[in-house]
Amino acid sequence: MQLQSIKNKIVEVRGQRVMFDFDLAKLYEVETRVLNQAVKRNLDLFPEDFIFQLTPNEWKTVSSQIVMTYPLKRPKKAIPLVFTEHGVVMLANVLKSKKARLTSISIVRAFIALRQLALSHKELTAKLHQLEINTINNSKMFMKPLPIY
Repeated sequence: MQLQSIKNKIVEVRGQRVMFDFDLAKLYEVETRVLNQAVKRNLDLFPEDFIFQLTPNEWKTVSSQIVMTYPLKRPKKAIPLVFTEHGVVMLANVLKSKKARLTSISIVRAFIALRQLALSHKELTAKLHQLEINTINNSKMFMKPLPIY
């Protein structure tokens, strides 16, 4: 499974990186309703920091931001569940297939890669900020008037 194609399915909602139930179902090669039924049978394994349902407004906003063909197959009133990284890991335990375990590993790697990218971006931003400060300080030093003798 290609890491980039999984990373493209990770979106940010409520300040968290999440994946839609329908994208996960496709990756795990099960129907969305089967995935959601497995979750409902094991709700004790999915606290709210692992899984949550979008509000209608969030769904409208998110679905308008990404290119999707999914809403045509999805009932109009059905709002998707979204899974955090921890929820994705828990799905492998609930679905209990070899495919689910292998898919879970790939998805977790995608979440880790995105986290590392974000961290390197922060580090680069900090370095650029320090460079800017150094440049300003050096400019001030060269802009001082020379003493006249």
